Amino acid sequence: MSGAKKPGKVRTVMVDNLWNNNPIFIQVLGICSTLAVTNSLVNTLIMTIGVSLTTAFSSMTLSAMNKLIPAKVRMIVQVLVISFFVIIIDIVLRAYLPEVSKSLGPYVGLIITNCIIMGRAEAFARSNPPLLSFWDGLTSGFGYMAVLMLLAFVRELLGFGSLFGIPLLKEGFTPWTIMIMAPSAFFLTAMVMWGAKTLQEKTKGAKK
Repeated sequence: MSGAKKPGKVRTVMVDNLWNNNPIFIQVLGICSTLAVTNSLVNTLIMTIGVSLTTAFSSMTLSAMNKLIPAKVRMIVQVLVISFFVIIIDIVLRAYLPEVSKSLGPYVGLIITNCIIMGRAEAFARSNPPLLSFWDGLTSGFGYMAVLMLLAFVRELLGFGSLFGIPLLKEGFTPWTIMIMAPSAFFLTAMVMWGAKTLQEKTKGAKK
């Protein structure tokens, strides 16, 4: 029975984080990143991979350490663990992707403050085993990544006429200046939230 339950829980965690309880359009977490990086698909991809890996490894580590962490210093330990993995990601980017690292600037360090990471540590990792916590963190990151990549696709295409830095819209194309400005990220995020929630309500209604 336990073997049957585990795959079911793994799938439930994935579906919740990607759709039913998506960190962006349901929990409304990590919204600041939409301003920081979503006018470039490359920067968005690197940033969201960093957040996904940080969330996954932080959740796994904190889950494994859960019984060893005194309640009074729980939040401090969580921040230290998250900082450790963010520093590793920053070092790797500086070593192997220096241009991307320079382009992202301080935003890599600000992964530490991303609410998704602390949220999964508190809501899931504290009461679940390490491997399942890793999966929860990873899929939460992927749910976050999916929304930001969609925003970056629209913003880069309309703002620069390119995708992943490759020019696509050339002759006669006039860049939409608003798309490379911060407010467009909020407008697009609101539209994604509205569209996702409308679709979820229709799906629930159809099931009834």
